[in-house]
Amino acid sequence: MTAASTPKGERRRQALVVAAAQLLAEGGFEAVRHRAVAERAGLPLASTTYYFSSLDDLVSAAVEYESRQELATGRARLDELAERPRGTDAVIELLLDLLLGTGSRDGGAEPVLLRYERLVGSPRRPYLAPLMRELSAELHELLAEIFARSGMEVGRERLLELIALVDGAVVNALIESDPDPRGAARRMLRSQLG
Repeated sequence: MTAASTPKGERRRQALVVAAAQLLAEGGFEAVRHRAVAERAGLPLASTTYYFSSLDDLVSAAVEYESRQELATGRARLDELAERPRGTDAVIELLLDLLLGTGSRDGGAEPVLLRYERLVGSPRRPYLAPLMRELSAELHELLAEIFARSGMEVGRERLLELIALVDGAVVNALIESDPDPRGAARRMLRSQLG
């Protein structure tokens, strides 16, 4: 048994992943550095290279952790939809939480900007490509299920159009320095689904 597979080792590794995910959310890929992650986790610098074969491995773990947390939250909220029918506005807010992150709820542009920087920056990191495809497929399945449980049958092509509509509204809002890119995306979805 190696130290990494002990309960203490697993706790340390998880602390590093959580710290890296926080840094990623706060400052993008450039914020995830061995020293910064170790300091955030309250662990020795050497622990980052002990538990992860490379910085790429640590970044991958952080991206997966953050995405899986968001998907789990979305699935829990989907279960709420099954318990009682929701209106279009509730569905739109859930979609926006999944596409823009819950940090976008406060109406600020910064969390959305950081999220889009990560999404657009991920193709520059080929090691993330398989993970991003897997996570994207899971997100699309969850979004399709949300529509289905809400009584809105949306095919794959229509789902991709709605995602592109949100992305376009958000990017335009960010370019125009709109302080509420989520609001811009909400308006576009309401015009299409309302």
